[in-house]
Amino acid sequence: MFNLRSPSFKKLGVKKGKLSRSDIIELMLKKPRLVRRSIARMDNKVYFGADKSVIERMIV
Repeated sequence: MFNLRSPSFKKLGVKKGKLSRSDIIELMLKKPRLVRRSIARMDNKVYFGADKSVIERMIV
């Protein structure tokens, strides 16, 4: 759900392993671009991102 590879995250200069859950939530609230797009729910599973193969499996 949190996009660690986004340019917005990289600009922060924060190390991935150093963030607590509350740090991540605070960052997502301050910088919404850090939230992965798209978010879909199907059959009690939640999918994040825009992986074409996952989306194709969901709609077939």
